[in-house]
Amino acid sequence: MNLNNKTILISGGTGSFGKCLTNILLKKYNLKKIIIYSRDELKQFEMKNNIKNKNYLKKLRFFIGDVRDQERLDNAFRGNKIDIVIHAAALKQVPTAEYNPFEVIKTNIIGAQNIINSCVKFRVKKVIALSTDKAASPINLYGATKLASDKLFVSSNNYANPTTKLSVVRYGNVLGSRGSVLPIFIKMSKSGKFDITDKRMTRFSLSLEEGVNFVIKCLTWMWGGEIFVPKIPSYNILDVARAINAKAKINIIGIRPGEKLHEEMISISDSFNTVESTNFYAILPNNSFLDWNMKDYISKNKYLRYKRCKENFTYNSYKNNDYLSIAKLKKMIDKFQKQWS
Repeated sequence: MNLNNKTILISGGTGSFGKCLTNILLKKYNLKKIIIYSRDELKQFEMKNNIKNKNYLKKLRFFIGDVRDQERLDNAFRGNKIDIVIHAAALKQVPTAEYNPFEVIKTNIIGAQNIINSCVKFRVKKVIALSTDKAASPINLYGATKLASDKLFVSSNNYANPTTKLSVVRYGNVLGSRGSVLPIFIKMSKSGKFDITDKRMTRFSLSLEEGVNFVIKCLTWMWGGEIFVPKIPSYNILDVARAINAKAKINIIGIRPGEKLHEEMISISDSFNTVESTNFYAILPNNSFLDWNMKDYISKNKYLRYKRCKENFTYNSYKNNDYLSIAKLKKMIDKFQKQWS
């Protein structure tokens, strides 16, 4: 999709994803404007100060606001003629969600509905919401709220004006992002001991840059209603520890409440409505109200070489055939440490 001369709003724009997306958009495209919508004034101040290019700064607008606040969201949209919205704002910590359920529901579900309302009201052309592996067959509140959010964005295509299309991008653990295992393990390494919940645990692996570039590509592919899932490698949690410090002791502490042993991004139930391309999957809406079906979708997207997934297919980190070796993990960790040193 040609993003030149477009206005883009990023909710949660001061988070790890939002900052990376902003940097890539500014470097690769001649955008008209990027609106950073978030509730943390300090993060906005730091983000603004870290951008040294004056031409980039001229294209940035910073809005203090919460996605829970419909009126403030409308103010951010009003008069800006926004073309694209990337919804990245969410409360994401599993233990925090379990202890503060009402707050997480307000942000992740009500906030998602507010974003949709503003996008439809102000006729935004394309909307992509970020999801998580935890939304597939959820066992914790965070995953349940993101599943509800996914359903809202997909179903909103039923009543949105014809010019507004809404889709979802779902991917797993971003190695090195805030709250991921990598910075925690690097800190643990100094003590010579790793606290690991379960030695069998596996996770999908994706860099921030890969996640951002996938979202940008999905803006071109989307019809409205899809949940896009990238094909990405997996890793075993023990291999990450060994890649950081092979001599450190391993202390097994047990799985935390709401934590999965393996990540899943496409469940068996989803497989009936999923198509596969070379580098990604698309879960299509199981919804007769939308004006296209799977055969039509495949035939009209021949350049993506879609094919229907087999029944009872599931995409999870344990069954994934593409595993990162300790050597590859070391390279990723070295790159992460150089970036954040």
